[in-house]
Formats: sequence, C-alpha cells, structure tokens
Amino acid sequence: MSMVLESNKTKIAKRVIEVFEFFDNNKRQATVMDIVRCYGRPQSSTSELLASLVEMGLLYKDQRSRTYRPTPRLATLGASVQPDIIRDGRLFTFMDRIAQSTRHSVGLFGIVGTHVQLFRWSPGTMPLAGELGSGASDRLCASTAGQLLLSTMPSDESGKILRRLNAESMEEDKFNYSAMVAQIAAFQRAGHATGDAGFGCNGRVTAVLVPTVVTDRPLALGVIYPAASSMDPDALVATLRSGIAQCAGQADDGHYSAPALMRAV
Repeated sequence: MSMVLESNKTKIAKRVIEVFEFFDNNKRQATVMDIVRCYGRPQSSTSELLASLVEMGLLYKDQRSRTYRPTPRLATLGASVQPDIIRDGRLFTFMDRIAQSTRHSVGLFGIVGTHVQLFRWSPGTMPLAGELGSGASDRLCASTAGQLLLSTMPSDESGKILRRLNAESMEEDKFNYSAMVAQIAAFQRAGHATGDAGFGCNGRVTAVLVPTVVTDRPLALGVIYPAASSMDPDALVATLRSGIAQCAGQADDGHYSAPALMRAV
C-alpha cells in the first residue's frame, strides 16, 4: 500500500514540474488544453492542478481568456541559495545573447545521479533533429557535456559510474571502458569538450566548465549546433569562457560574441 501511495506522490510531483517546464520553453501563457495536449494528461485533474497552483500564488489566471502564466513567486523559488550569476540572471542573459547571435541553442548542463540534465535551455533558430528543452536528460556517458562533467569527479568515482552505466546498457549502447576513461581524462586536462550532443539529437556540442569558484556544483555551458555547421569550436570555447568570466565579474558590456565566432556561424 505504501508503495502505491509513494508512486502516486511521485506522479503528482512530476505533473507539477511538467507545468513549470511548459512555461520554460518560451511559452508565456497556457490554457488547460495546452497542458493536456502537451503531456497527454486528463483534463479534469489538469484543471484541478492549475487551480491549486493559482491558490498557492505560483500561477496567475486570466478569467477572461482562461489562460495561466507564472507569477514572480515561481521565479524566486530556490533562487536565494543559487550562485550569484544564476540568482541575478547574468548567466541566463548571456546564454540568451549567445543563442541570438549564433542562432544555435545554448544549454546549461548539470549532473543528476548517473545522468546529465539540461538545467536551462536557450533555444536558437537553427533546427535540430530531436526534441530538446529544459529538463531533458541523457546518460552521462552518452553526451559530450556529460563526459565533461564526469571529468570533474575523482577518477575512482567516475569509474564506478561508467562501469554501472555500461552494465545497465543495452548491448548496442555499451562503450569501450578504457577509451571512455581516456576521453574523459583529455576533457579534464582541457576544461572543455566538443563532440556528439547526445539527448537523441544529431547535433554537436561545444561545452566549457563553469569554474568551481563560481558555483559549488559541477556545471557546463555549451552550444548545440548541427553536425554540418561550420562553427569554429575554438572560437566558441573562447567566447563561452570570456562570457562566463564577465558574468562572474559582474561585467556586462553587451558584447559577448567574438568576431571569430561570428565569422564561423
């Protein structure tokens, strides 16, 4: 009985997060049916959920149009304990500017268990095969950004995760353990990485680590672009590092895109 109750609680929590993630994908408002169609949820329980979030002060409801949108309270949840560049929005503003100038999507990646997750997503205008957005996750070994994040761990810890992932993988998803360890060691020395994006898309990603002096947990910032793009990874790495440094130093001169990067787009 307790297992059933716990399962129901998990489902409710997941549905609440789905509502918040709907608005995180560049959608300013939503109707009940928007949520229902997006996630395949029952209409009656979705209406009740949205009504509860309105009562809690997390959503506004426009009675005339019957649409919902987030309140400032939702934006401030958990903000007080985040690093400065996240709490005051500097890093997210930088991500949006890079996405706008390059037309490619930008992601902030973090570790969740044995997976890499997109904590924040700034969509570009260049199409990518596959659905990507905030909350998307993939195995740490299957994404270059995940491998870069693994490089921040002690070798014995990352090794345990890799062995577990390999053991739990389908035969077609298994990898050469020694080659993966060597690749992660190379990423550790460089502090940046370029390779397959993962997450079920056919793109490439160039990512850099956010310095640990800025945040107390491993984070990586990366740009995802089509494999056939003429993007210059070296120029991209320089631009990302420069922008993060400016964010950390509270500098904001509005000029984040290096000329070399713009010529490579």
